[in-house]
Amino acid sequence: MRELREDLRRELGRIEGQAAFDPGTLALYTTDASNYRHEPVGVVLPRTDADVEAAVAAARAVGVPIVPRGGGTSVAGNSCGPGLVLDFSRHLGGVEDLDPDARTAWVRPGTVLDDLQAAAAPHGLRFGPDPSTHSRCTLGGMIGNNACGSHSVAWGRTADAVRELDVLLYDGTRMSTAATEGRVHDELRRLVDGNLATLRTELTPWSRRVSGYGLEHLLPENGFDLAKALVGSEGTCVTVLGARVELARLPAAKVLAVLGFASDVHAADAVPDILPWSPLTVEGVDADLVALLPKARATDLPDGGAWLFVEIPGETLDDAERRAQALAKAVAGHLTGHLVLRDTRTQRQLWRIREEGAGLATRLAGGAEAWPGWEDAAVPPDRLGGYLREFKTLLRTYDLRSVVYGHYGEGCLHLRLNFDLLSDRGVGKFRSFLQDAADLVAAHGGSLSGEHGDGQARSELLPRMYSADVIELFGRFKAVFDPGGRMNPGILVDPRPVDADLRVRSGHDRAVFLGYPHDHGSFAEATRRCVGVGKCRNTTGPGVMCPSYRVTREEKHSTRGRAHLLAEMLNGELITDGWRSTEVREALDLCLSCKGCLSDCPVDVDMATYKAEFYHQHYRRRLRPAAHYSMGWLPLWLRLAARAPRAANALLRRPRLAAVAKRLGGIAAERDLPAFAGVPFTRARRDLRTAAGERPVLLWPDSFNNFFTPDVLHAATDVLTAAGFTVLLPSRPVCCGLTWMSTGQLGIARRVLRRTVDTLRPHLEAGVPVVGLEPSCTALLRDDAAALLPGDDGAGLLARSTRTFAELLDDAPLPLRDLDVDAITQVHCHQHAVLGFDADERLLARAGVRNTALDSGCCGLAGNFGFERGHYDVSVACAEDRLLPAVREADPATLVLSDGFSCRTQIAQQSDRTAVHLAEILRSALDPP
Repeated sequence: MRELREDLRRELGRIEGQAAFDPGTLALYTTDASNYRHEPVGVVLPRTDADVEAAVAAARAVGVPIVPRGGGTSVAGNSCGPGLVLDFSRHLGGVEDLDPDARTAWVRPGTVLDDLQAAAAPHGLRFGPDPSTHSRCTLGGMIGNNACGSHSVAWGRTADAVRELDVLLYDGTRMSTAATEGRVHDELRRLVDGNLATLRTELTPWSRRVSGYGLEHLLPENGFDLAKALVGSEGTCVTVLGARVELARLPAAKVLAVLGFASDVHAADAVPDILPWSPLTVEGVDADLVALLPKARATDLPDGGAWLFVEIPGETLDDAERRAQALAKAVAGHLTGHLVLRDTRTQRQLWRIREEGAGLATRLAGGAEAWPGWEDAAVPPDRLGGYLREFKTLLRTYDLRSVVYGHYGEGCLHLRLNFDLLSDRGVGKFRSFLQDAADLVAAHGGSLSGEHGDGQARSELLPRMYSADVIELFGRFKAVFDPGGRMNPGILVDPRPVDADLRVRSGHDRAVFLGYPHDHGSFAEATRRCVGVGKCRNTTGPGVMCPSYRVTREEKHSTRGRAHLLAEMLNGELITDGWRSTEVREALDLCLSCKGCLSDCPVDVDMATYKAEFYHQHYRRRLRPAAHYSMGWLPLWLRLAARAPRAANALLRRPRLAAVAKRLGGIAAERDLPAFAGVPFTRARRDLRTAAGERPVLLWPDSFNNFFTPDVLHAATDVLTAAGFTVLLPSRPVCCGLTWMSTGQLGIARRVLRRTVDTLRPHLEAGVPVVGLEPSCTALLRDDAAALLPGDDGAGLLARSTRTFAELLDDAPLPLRDLDVDAITQVHCHQHAVLGFDADERLLARAGVRNTALDSGCCGLAGNFGFERGHYDVSVACAEDRLLPAVREADPATLVLSDGFSCRTQIAQQSDRTAVHLAEILRSALDPP
C-alpha cells in the first residue's frame, strides 16, 4: 500500500487541488453516513476538470479504483471504498449557468443543493428533488444516488430532472450524454435491442424503483436517455463533471395540512385517498420520532400517534387553505385530528422534525443505538399499509425496534433499527433480517432502495428483487463504461457482502476520565453518536454548529470530521498512537468548544466534552501549551491580580510589557487584554455572605463578571432584590472549573467543582436556587457537572438547583417600566445549546424591549479560544460570518444585548458598539429606576 501511494503521489504531483495520503486525511474518508468502513488509498480534492482527469489517469496508471464523493452523507455505503476518493464538495461546486426561460441550470458536481435553490428562487424556480440533507448534499451525490426527497411526489426524482451529463470514463474518455454516436451508444443499443421484453416487464416505471440501474430509460419509447440511465449508478460507471438539470416552477402559494392518525399504519392506509388531491408532499412521522426531538411540543401537532405533513398548492393562500380543508374533510374517516398552517415559521418548525429524522432516529427512547441498513425500502403507495403491517410483524420476530418516518406519498419508509453490530451473533441476525426484509419488499412489488441507492447495504440483495437475467444486464451495462471494474467496485455489480466491512467495532473503548452519563460511561459509544449525516457541514443556514467549519470548509474542522477521527483513533488501524495522536489534536485545535453541536446536531454530539477528554489524556504528564496555563488557570490569576488591580492594569497598558505577557501566556498578539475591575463584586458585597431574609437565592459569582465586569453582578443584585429575593453569596470563594475543563485539565476541574459542591451543599439541601449570570458557567453547573462528577449526588442536586437569571425572574413580581426600545441579542452558544432563551424573551417583552434574537452563530471568541495564539484569524472570521455584520447594521439607538462575557468582549473589540447584560437592562427598567 505504501508503494502504491508513493506511485500515486508522483502521478498527482502537478494538480492544482490537494492530494492527500496522510493517516489523518484518510481517516476522515473511511466512512460516510452508513454502517461501512473502507480505508481509501488516497484522497483528492480537485479544483478543476483537469485535476479530475489527472486523478483518474493516475489511478489508471497504477490500477487503483476511483470512488467519487459529494458531501459524504450517503447512507448505504455508496461513497466510501478502497480506492482513490475524489471529493468534489470542497472546490468543484457552483451554478455556472441558469436559464429562467428554459428552466434549466448547468451545475458542477460539488454544488450544494441549497446553493442551487438560492440561485433559482429569484426566478420563481427550484430544483424539484430535495433530500433532508439539502443544506450540505451535492448535486453530484444526488445524481449518484438518484435522490428524491419530500417533494418527489410532485416533482419526481433526480433522474426526472437531469437532461444532460458531462462524464469521464475510467479509460480517460470524456463524453456528453447528449451525443448520439460512438462506442458507448452502439454497445448500449445492442444491449437494449436484444433484451426489450425483459427490460419492459421487470423494470417497471414506478417512481421509487431506485435499486439497480435505470436501464428502462434506454428503451426506445423512453427516448434512449443515457443521462437518466446513468443517474443512480452510484459512481460505478462514470465520474460526473457537470450536469444540465431541469427546474420546477414554484407554486403561487401553499399551505401545510398536518393530519393526525391513530398510528403509522393508519396513516399509510390513508395515502391512496390523499394522492388524488395533487399534493406537493405527503411526509410521515410517528409519535416516537417526535418524542426524540427535545424542542418539539405535543401542542404543535393535532392528536394522534402519527402524522402526515401534506403540502397543498393554490393560486392564493386562501385557495390553498380551502383545498387543504377540503382534503381533510374528504379523509376525515381516517383522522384523529388536523390543522392547516399558513404561517411559514410554524411550518419550518414542524419540518425540522421530519428533516432531522435520519439523525434523531439513531438513538431510540431509552438511549439504545439504532443503525441504517434497512432505511429506505419502498413499495407502491397502494400497498403501503399492508406492507407496513407485515414489516412490523417481522420486526417483532427479530425483536427489533424503530421509529418510522418517510415519504408516505410514494411508499418509501425510513427506519433506523437497533441492530447489534458489536457481536458475531448480532451481525448474523442483522444479515438474516435483511434477507427476510428484502423478500417481503419484493413480494409487495417494491424496491430495496427508494432513494438512497443500493451501496454495500443492498447490492448483495438485488437477486431477491430481480431475475438472473436482469442482474446479468446490470453487469453488462457497467462493463460498457468500466470493463475492468475499477469504478467504485463492490457496489451494484459483484457486490460485497452486506455484513462485511462494518465500521462499528467491539473492544475499542478506552478508560476515560469523564462520566458520559448519556452513553453508559463509554467514550466509544459517545463518538458513535455521529453517524455522518453531516448537518455540521451547513455553511449558509441557521444555528451555531460548526463555526470553524463554516470558516475553513475543511472536513477535519466539522463536527463529523472530528468525530470520525476520534472513532478512528479508538479503532487504531489508521491512527495508531491513540491519545497521543497529532492528527486528532490538530483537528480539535480549531474546535471552539461552543457546544453548538450539542443542540444543533440531531444526535447531540458534544464535541466540547470530547475535546476536553482528549486534551486531558493527550497532555497527561506532558508539558502543555502556554495558553493552558494562562487561560486555563485564569480564576487563580484573576484572584492574584485583584489584590492590586490598578498596578496590574497599568502594567498591561504598556505595549512592551503587554506583548511579553501575551507571548509568555500563549495569547494572540492581536488581542487586547481586558482590564481588571477596581473592586471585585465579592469583595464589595461581603455582606451578602451572611444575609438573611425570605426567598433566598444564591448568586453565582462567576470569575468573568466578578473580576472584569462586576457591575453586571451589582445590577443582578438590584433586580433580584426588587423582585423580593434575598441575595446570598457563597461563604467562601467558589468556581465551576470551566477554564480547566475547556483546556482538558480535568483533574483540577473535578477538584475545584467538588470543593464548590461541598461549599454550596447546605444551601442546596435547603432548597435555595443558584442563579447564574454567565451562560458558560451556568451551563457547566447544569449539564457538565454530571460528567465531571459522575455518580455524585451533590452534582445532581447542583444541576437541578441551577437557574438562569431570566428563568428565576420569569414569574417573579418585578416592578418594570416600559423602556420602549429596540434590541438585538447575541445568544451565547452555551445558552443556545443547554439553557434556552425563551425566559429571556419574555422578560425583555415585560420591560418594553422589542428584541430580535440574532441567528448569528458563535461570536468566535468562545472563552479561551479566541485569545489563544494562532486562533485570532479564525476567531474573527467566525464573528464576521453573521454576528459582526448584524451588529454594524443595527440602528445606533438599538441596544446590543449579550449575557456572555466572551460575546461582549468580541463585540467591543471588533466593532464600535458596547453590548450589555440582561441584568443591566432590567435594572434600568426598575420603577423607580
